[in-house]
Amino acid sequence: MKAKLLATALAAIVAAAPATAETFKMSHVRPQGATIDVELRAYAAAVDAATDGNVKIEIFPASALGDYTTVQERVSVGAVDMATQPAGSAADRRMQIASFPYLAGSWQEAKSIYGPGGAVRETMVELFAKQDITVLAAYPVYFGGISLNVDNPKAGSTEPNGIKVRVPGIKSFQLTGEALGYIPSPIPFAEAFTAVQTGVVDGVIGSGAEGYYASFRDVTKTYIPANTHFEVWFMIASNESLSKISDADLAAMKEKAVEFENTRWGVAEADQARNEQKLVDELGTKVIALSDAEIAAMAKKVRAEVWPVVLEDIGTEWGQAILDKVAAGN
Repeated sequence: MKAKLLATALAAIVAAAPATAETFKMSHVRPQGATIDVELRAYAAAVDAATDGNVKIEIFPASALGDYTTVQERVSVGAVDMATQPAGSAADRRMQIASFPYLAGSWQEAKSIYGPGGAVRETMVELFAKQDITVLAAYPVYFGGISLNVDNPKAGSTEPNGIKVRVPGIKSFQLTGEALGYIPSPIPFAEAFTAVQTGVVDGVIGSGAEGYYASFRDVTKTYIPANTHFEVWFMIASNESLSKISDADLAAMKEKAVEFENTRWGVAEADQARNEQKLVDELGTKVIALSDAEIAAMAKKVRAEVWPVVLEDIGTEWGQAILDKVAAGN
């Protein structure tokens, strides 16, 4: 009888004992204190509270865990738990669909394409799944532009200008740079600032006002809001890491991720305008506003020259089916 009572008591103690907390490492590409850093720390706090401390997320800013392409590979194999960053196409060239140039023309269009239920969003979820990665949220950042450490008297033209720019190692960005008159040079993000600072290149294509303010503020003398692409990042998590937590905690993480994304869609457009103004007010950057006609001409040229080549690279039939969904409003 005593043995039975002791066993019951021990079982009760074990049941009452708190679960061991899982600490997930979350990588992102911006410096500490940048908008995404602040928002991810808020997300981490929300998850901590929602899981009663069972899931803790440690934030690693400024590519501290590696360049985003490397981090994506590490998330795939469980070496890094989470990341919020651009999609890298090294593992699957079809992921270029997320950064297709001049695909969205407005914030409303962007949300219908990249937001919940959007054609590109659902496609990216499927592609990440093939890498053993779960997409928890999309993070709309901005419409892209061109940062230069020099003047560009032909800012509104697509004629060759002799200006060399860093682009991500993604074909769509390289081809877009060429179509807009620049000389593109693929350089990893972690090395891009030094490349501009030392004159290896004269500027950057592939980011937007927020990114240039956060990571290139000392080398952005000219900013051209050319709407080159819609920048969307993805909050991704290793399936191996997620398997370590309970279903209830996973549901809480997902719920807070939905709230995180919804909040971001509500402030992203105003955030872009605020960052463009910060370039002017705080750095003295010359922002060259383009007319609707100039942007339309750029979009027309890029769609005609770049889209067919990128489609061939990712699979024409596969990619065109997605573009058709986008054109049809999903």
